[in-house]
Amino acid sequence: MADLQKWDVEDSQFWESEGKRVANRNLWISIPSLLCGFAVWLYWGIITVQMLNLGFPFAKSELFTLAAIAGLTGATLRIPSSFFIRIAGGRNTIFFTTALLMLPAIGAGIALQDKETPLWIFQALAFLSGFGGGNFASSMSNISFFFPKRQQGLALGLNAGLGNFGVTTMQVLIPLVMTFGIFGGEPMILENTSGTLIGKIPAGTESYIHNGGYVWLLLLIPLAFAGWFGMHNIRTEHVSPHIGSPLGAMGKITGMLLIGFLTAAIGLYIILPAPTGLGAPGWAKWPVIAGILFGTVMLMKLIPGDIKPNLQRQFKIFSNKHTWIMSVIYTMTFGSFIGYSAGFALAIKVVFGYQHLLVNGVLTHDTVNANGPSALMYAWMGPFIGALLRPVGGWIADKMGGAKVTQWVSIVMIGSAFGVAYFLQAAYASATPEDFFIPFLVLFLILFAATGIGNGSTFRTIAMVFNKEQTGPVLGWTSAVAAYGAFLIPQLFGEQIKAATPEYALYGFAIFYLVCLAINWWYYLGPKREYDNP
Repeated sequence: MADLQKWDVEDSQFWESEGKRVANRNLWISIPSLLCGFAVWLYWGIITVQMLNLGFPFAKSELFTLAAIAGLTGATLRIPSSFFIRIAGGRNTIFFTTALLMLPAIGAGIALQDKETPLWIFQALAFLSGFGGGNFASSMSNISFFFPKRQQGLALGLNAGLGNFGVTTMQVLIPLVMTFGIFGGEPMILENTSGTLIGKIPAGTESYIHNGGYVWLLLLIPLAFAGWFGMHNIRTEHVSPHIGSPLGAMGKITGMLLIGFLTAAIGLYIILPAPTGLGAPGWAKWPVIAGILFGTVMLMKLIPGDIKPNLQRQFKIFSNKHTWIMSVIYTMTFGSFIGYSAGFALAIKVVFGYQHLLVNGVLTHDTVNANGPSALMYAWMGPFIGALLRPVGGWIADKMGGAKVTQWVSIVMIGSAFGVAYFLQAAYASATPEDFFIPFLVLFLILFAATGIGNGSTFRTIAMVFNKEQTGPVLGWTSAVAAYGAFLIPQLFGEQIKAATPEYALYGFAIFYLVCLAINWWYYLGPKREYDNP
């Protein structure tokens, strides 16, 4: 019952008679599973804010590294995850990868109950949170096989967009469940003002921070059962023809995930500061990420047995230049969305939660700002808007063409990034940074909205440019490259905040968006285009 031997959704009669029902069933199980993946992957951006409020003995820069570790690992795991569906089947993959999310969730619940828990344990748990980042590639690849090309913009937009709501769900749910002892355990006392969606929480209040990990088990356990009993493997030649037994499929997934963990660990060891890593200079992150991408693919090529020919068939995407073009363009949209989501809360806390005062001629950033906005009240808004508009972007792109929508999105992102940079600079040099918070927030929300619409339009372009066998792997690969934004953006924010020039990060992003604008126009809209507004 779990295996589909016949599957031809481009046949209208088959689609209407049985394909649509099966496809929608798989989509609506896939969406909440992906939502939990995003939540577990990115919850360090919220948990670290509360760790700061509770007085955990870590520096701000050390807390920024937790979100960065999860970001890099999740991005790296997307590389092998891009190829899971062909070798393991959709149902087997979604069930197993959803179940794996329980490991970091339980671990975080245990570790957060003690302020004396060493930093390396939190770093290890952030490393395991990468499971959630990797799940996006396999989920999107899987759903692409269930729907006809004419509906892929909306279907992929729904899966990704509502899946992206995991960021917002996490940012709303975690501060809420920290306010009461739903899972038992001893509370901690807030040293600084905290907050939830509806207001501030004063210092001296009890907080159950460990609930931020445990709460996801309430969703993950039933979702694992739903994936096992409700989803399907498509056993046709162009999808998953030779997956073997479910246990064997999960063994293949485990082996490929270990390759991703290995290359991510090596990259993190080079990049992270001592005593965790070697502390390579800031510029080294760029060649290291390129090395991780290359090394992961090369190690996967060495896998023996029946996996090898399946991977070689899918690796044909790398000889198509449009794979690389769309990787760059998708990094602009999704890379920005996921990176800003990972770093937004802590950036609000660090820039607007402290006064920036001249002391003996030196600008300091350590005095708590009693009038500062609560990061936990506002951080959810950007990811919410971005995720909400992702299906809308896919739907508009189905009507107008993906490249044209992406072009307008690029222009909006360039303008918004420059605007955010201006107000960041003003706030980080002010004794009253809250004066600049509203224009900063509005422009950042516009930036998030543009990334959401662009996420939908780029997926439409991919679905139109590539054939049905390559579309899934390309979706996974481009999402892997773009997901490094979840590592790079918090890292860049952290570096520039340490250098007292946070606006430089936004200037750099704006220049990159300008490059993407030119690439999109040249290949998909200009007079020498190979595809007309796909």
